[in-house]
Amino acid sequence: MSIQLLELLVLCLTVPHSGCMFPSNHWGEWNDSQLQPTIQRLMKGYNRYLRPNFNEGPVEIGMSLDIASIDAISEINMDYTATIFLRQRWQDSRLVFPGNESVSVDGRLVSLLWIPDTFIPDSKRSFLHDVTVENRLIRIFSNGTVLYALRITATIACNMDLTKYPMDKQVCTLQLESWGYNIQDVVFYWTRGNDSVKGLDTLRLAQYSVESYYTSVSEAVYETGHYPKLVLHFALRRNVLFFILETYVPSTLLVVLSWVSFWISQSSVPARTCIGVTTVLTMTTLMMGARTSLPNANCFIKAIDVYLGICFTFIFGALLEYACAHFYTMQHQTIEELHRELLRELSDSNGNGSIPMVSSNQPNQSVEIGSTAEEPAANPLDSDIKNHAASREKVPSQGCGLSSVRDASRRAASVFVVENPHNIDSHARTVFPTAFLFVNILYWLYYLFL
Repeated sequence: MSIQLLELLVLCLTVPHSGCMFPSNHWGEWNDSQLQPTIQRLMKGYNRYLRPNFNEGPVEIGMSLDIASIDAISEINMDYTATIFLRQRWQDSRLVFPGNESVSVDGRLVSLLWIPDTFIPDSKRSFLHDVTVENRLIRIFSNGTVLYALRITATIACNMDLTKYPMDKQVCTLQLESWGYNIQDVVFYWTRGNDSVKGLDTLRLAQYSVESYYTSVSEAVYETGHYPKLVLHFALRRNVLFFILETYVPSTLLVVLSWVSFWISQSSVPARTCIGVTTVLTMTTLMMGARTSLPNANCFIKAIDVYLGICFTFIFGALLEYACAHFYTMQHQTIEELHRELLRELSDSNGNGSIPMVSSNQPNQSVEIGSTAEEPAANPLDSDIKNHAASREKVPSQGCGLSSVRDASRRAASVFVVENPHNIDSHARTVFPTAFLFVNILYWLYYLFL
């Protein structure tokens, strides 16, 4: 009996007659004598342009999803592409027939039945699979329940917050709404709550892992009215291990490599300069490569940008450290040469009893020269000094401001004088690693736990 009922129902859906309001010449010509009276009574007066329970209340439509795959997640376009199996259930009292069997009809006959106008509001592109035929399923139960399933692939927008990239967690949604029927016509609900969604637990992605998901029921408010809406929320946690091996470890090693110059002699100018310039250029290339997979123009300062900026600062600081150490080394050598010249002239002057007059270009260095000449020889010099001091007292008081500015500038310049330039490298061997370790602790605590 059930086999005959299935055949007759399929024939009724494909045949025009006086009781069924279908196109008259699309499915062939059939006579009433070829259909059983039960099917004629079942389809009599059916109109696919009118929803079930017309003027009697809204139609309750249950939804369930199977996530077959999430093919791509794009940070540049801020969207994801997913293939889903969408199943919708509703009850149509016009399709009730005797018995407790269900009837599966060809998906191409969907144009003969009323179906909901469900759509995905955030979809950018979508299509229905049609190999080898359109992937649709129509199943009618004896109590009038209709199951309508289809397989679609859609590219759906997902607003992403990339401030913690690549240690970020993105929450994306899949929304289902009714296009033309408001909440007074249709009502959407999840058939089994959170269990209505399958496939996310076993989904495997390249850069992400599904952390959690849940469903919700809400309403979409537009100018034309309130419409039913179902929302699937799912959280995606990015796998940071790839970025640690790809970006974080190389950048850290470059910073450590820049510290090698602290153990190289300051006289090896080509070696230390080559290490500094090479690490700076390599770090610049690494920073440019890390941004190729991200939007070129965005307002996000990402976590990976912060770390690369920290590494670049330490590498560039190591290069500047050598520049300062080399500068003070050359300055120290100049002062030592001046001292040796003074001592040489002093030794020469001791032979003939005269005191050399040496001018120094270093305003912050004071040279004291002891004389072994006899005391009587020093008396004329003391008298000259006294006369010079007396003459300076006669200078107007306006010159005191200029001399005070000159003294202040000399004291400020003396602050930047390093007595032993080799201590710069010794201090840098401790300061740079300690500071880099401290900054790393703060960085990882902030982006992983806050």
